Amino acid sequence: MRSETETLKSERDYANAEQRSRVLDIVVREVKKFGTLFLYLALVFGLFTLHQWVVLASNHISYVFYGASVINALILAKIMLVAEALHFGERFRDKPLAYPILYKSVAFGLMLVIAYVAEEVIVGLLKGESLAQSAPELGGGTPAGIAAIALIMCVALIPFFAFKELRRVYGGAAFDSLVFKGRAAPSAKKPA
Repeated sequence: MRSETETLKSERDYANAEQRSRVLDIVVREVKKFGTLFLYLALVFGLFTLHQWVVLASNHISYVFYGASVINALILAKIMLVAEALHFGERFRDKPLAYPILYKSVAFGLMLVIAYVAEEVIVGLLKGESLAQSAPELGGGTPAGIAAIALIMCVALIPFFAFKELRRVYGGAAFDSLVFKGRAAPSAKKPA
């Protein structure tokens, strides 16, 4: 017969293993969320970079630094995850899906533009530049250009948040199965 000490040790070992398993599940889930968000932002920013390269090349201006889109995607994906953890943009959760999708797209789009500007200003200040010198010339530096970039960012986030909200409503497994595994062909009604 097992002693009480052995039983307590066994129960403690089981609880520790269960806790490690829960922590691992959380880590895996957060890494997947970060990876998905990073890949989406890297794709969007990569397309911006491609557009910038094409426009500059058409004017015979060389463009060298392609890694900026990846670096910005890493930084801004982390900012978005922290904002989500703080329930940023959670309004309209129980309204028709168009509302939370559009609201989150606008809220996070504006937040990303503000975060990008803040990041560039901080980097410039650390390099010894003045505030005016370190401010990025986003969209040509004009208010209309900045508004255009913000609008493009908001629209670019609509598909991301549409998938997220649909996944939330349908449930992760059901949505993933529908999107990634396909669906059965609809059964044809037999004539009576």
